[in-house]
Amino acid sequence: MNRREVTNTPLALTDLGFGGSPIGNLYREVSDADAEAAIVAAWDAGVRYFDTAPHYGLGLSERRLGAVLREHPRDEYMLSSKVGRLLVPNEAPSGQDDDGFAVPDTVRRQWDFSRDGIMRSIEASLDRLGTDRLDIVYVHDPDEHWREAAEEAMPALAQLRDEGVIGAIGAGMNQSAMLTRFLRETPADVVMLAGRYTLLDQGALDDVLPAALEHRKSVVAAGVFNSGLLATEHPAAGMKYDYREASAELVARAQMIAEVCEAHGTTLPAAAIAFPFTHPAVVNVTLGMRTSEQVARNIELYRASVPEALWSYLRSLGLISL
Repeated sequence: MNRREVTNTPLALTDLGFGGSPIGNLYREVSDADAEAAIVAAWDAGVRYFDTAPHYGLGLSERRLGAVLREHPRDEYMLSSKVGRLLVPNEAPSGQDDDGFAVPDTVRRQWDFSRDGIMRSIEASLDRLGTDRLDIVYVHDPDEHWREAAEEAMPALAQLRDEGVIGAIGAGMNQSAMLTRFLRETPADVVMLAGRYTLLDQGALDDVLPAALEHRKSVVAAGVFNSGLLATEHPAAGMKYDYREASAELVARAQMIAEVCEAHGTTLPAAAIAFPFTHPAVVNVTLGMRTSEQVARNIELYRASVPEALWSYLRSLGLISL
């Protein structure tokens, strides 16, 4: 699989990344066997970038990913995790996590962007993953914590990067405005942008993407299916967009884009994966994958032919931004 360099770092990421939230039992349980099969299938297909976080299943995603990856030479893959949510003992468990993951709540998340919290979080992640280093560390969803994240977490991460403990640092969010600040105002090398540069939302063209080019930094694109509306060849009413039911207007727009894709000999989900790479700041598309079947489908979509003429035609119709 093709690799792209993270600008001004020693890292290069495969075009596709394995997103670890689904194997943390996002929304529903995934068996250990199915999670392992998904990771193995991604590896066998050439994926060499794996992303996870303590948030994903209260550590379950990290443990599952580490159990498979530790069987491979560490220098053969890139691994990222996140900081900002410490996992601490839950003194009043209800039996089930209340933040979207089908796991027991024996521990709970605690926001912490302090230097000490960052160090504790990384140490715990390394232990769960069974590795001695992380290639990328992202500050995770600091929407309500800009000052702490920018003034405490990022300097701590920058020191670890400068000491060679981490290869690159950045932030991962669902919004583009604050990610732009990370690129412009902090030592971030790369940001993980979820859902804001897709066939249905090109908001990042106004802020994150030009900032990345200006400051010679890189962008990892996630959420390219916008929670599902772009994941099928024929989008329909009732499908999800950004975790909620898609509006009739969005469904109609997705259907029009799908028709143009079909006329150009490709499909909507294949185009959704290919689209972020039309911008030079994007170095990777990371997809959440739950089973080996999902991995196989995503690899097939990634390898599908998407003609360059598609983008100019969609722009001429006003279906994507210039």
